[in-house]
Amino acid sequence: MKIILIGIQGSGKSTQGNLLREKLGVPYLSTGHIFRELAKEKTPTGRYIKETMNAGFLISDEKTVPIVAEYLSRPEYEDGYILDGFPRTIAQAREFENGIDYVVNIKVSEQVALARLTLRKGTENRADDSSNAIKQRIEQFFTHTIPVCRYYKEKGKLIEVDGQRSIEEIHEEIMSKIKSHTS
Repeated sequence: MKIILIGIQGSGKSTQGNLLREKLGVPYLSTGHIFRELAKEKTPTGRYIKETMNAGFLISDEKTVPIVAEYLSRPEYEDGYILDGFPRTIAQAREFENGIDYVVNIKVSEQVALARLTLRKGTENRADDSSNAIKQRIEQFFTHTIPVCRYYKEKGKLIEVDGQRSIEEIHEEIMSKIKSHTS
C-alpha cells in the first residue's frame, strides 16, 4: 500500500505516519527527515537544502523529485510506504505518479498548528522551526499544497480527516476511510 500524508506543519503527519506504519506494516518516510539529514552534509546540495529549509522555503521541484525517487527505489519501499511531506506542489504530484493508493489530508487550523509547533519547539530544537520559517512554511502550504489536495481529489485518491481531535480518533478515522475505499 502506498499512502501520502499531507497536512500543514504541526498537523500530526509524523505521529499518524508512525501509527500507520505499525498498523499496516509498511515503512514510513518523511521528506523532512531526508532533507534534515542531507542539510548536515558539507556539499553544495547540503548547503542549499539547509539554507532553503532554515528560511522556510520549499526545496525546488528539480531537487526534491529525484531525491524522493531515489529513496523510494530502495528495496525496503518495494511493497509500499507511507510518505510524509511530499508532494508539496502540483508539479511534484504530476511528476510523481508511482501508484499512490491514498492521499490523507490531516486538516487542522493554522492556530492549532502553531500551538502544536510551539510545544514541539521546546522539545525538538530544530533549526527549521524558527518562528519565521514556520510562518513561511504555513504560507507555502496554503499556496502550493492545497492545490495538490484538489489534484488528488479529482483522481479519487484523497481522504480528508479532522486533525483537531485526539491522536487515537484521527488514526481510527484514517483506518476507517482506508478500509471503506478498499471494500
